Amino acid sequence: MDPSTKPSAKMGRRGFSIRETIKDIKFDFNDPQFIAVLVAVLAVVLTFVILKLFLRQRTARRSVLLLGLCDAGKTLIWSKLLYGRKADTHTSIKENVGDYQTNKGLLKIVDIPGHERLRMKFLDQYKSSARAVIFVVDAMTFQRDLRDVAEFLYNILLDTVLSHSNPAMLIIANKQDQPMAKGSSLLKTNLERELNLLRDTKDKQLDSIADKSVAQSYLGKQGKDFSFSHLTAQIDFAETSGLSDDPSGLEPVKNWLASIA
Repeated sequence: MDPSTKPSAKMGRRGFSIRETIKDIKFDFNDPQFIAVLVAVLAVVLTFVILKLFLRQRTARRSVLLLGLCDAGKTLIWSKLLYGRKADTHTSIKENVGDYQTNKGLLKIVDIPGHERLRMKFLDQYKSSARAVIFVVDAMTFQRDLRDVAEFLYNILLDTVLSHSNPAMLIIANKQDQPMAKGSSLLKTNLERELNLLRDTKDKQLDSIADKSVAQSYLGKQGKDFSFSHLTAQIDFAETSGLSDDPSGLEPVKNWLASIA
């Protein structure tokens, strides 16, 4: 090549035309080797797109919802998690929201009012952003309030939006510092039994009024007594002491939050 001749803009560094090279590639769809390469490339691209969408959704869903009946201790737990201290609490009529820093990232902790007339309203407001749910149960009174506790939990587990996003859930037996508190194992057993009864009751009600051609949501596995192990979501149990001055009282919650962040 004449030294005075400058390479064309269409030429590569070694003087060949990229455009011409692409034209020379033969797209032979009858060639098994070409098909294999094409499938591999498409698989990589598809995986990248799915991963990007998943990470985007995960970033968007960074709320942890504190749910439970009134007086279960949700607001006290929220206050101690965010500010490390007790707060004078009363029955909440609005949500409490604050950022919680873990070693893996920032979470938004949302304390949802437990009053029956308010909780579903605020749950509807925040459930689309929920990465996880902490369901707080008063370990001293849950046997007395078992029906109400189970019904609220039943509605959460079958909620259409939450079922789609499938957030992890931690069910805690709170107030372990009190002498009459029951443990998380007994809480789990009682909840499974009550949810099983509640499911059967609601199924019979639906059978009498529902359109048979429309598929109804079902909690757990058909033909088997309900067990939390039947659910696709991650369901964990723990014991906490929100009122205790011992810093370890909420350690199970802190460890769990770090694991789902």
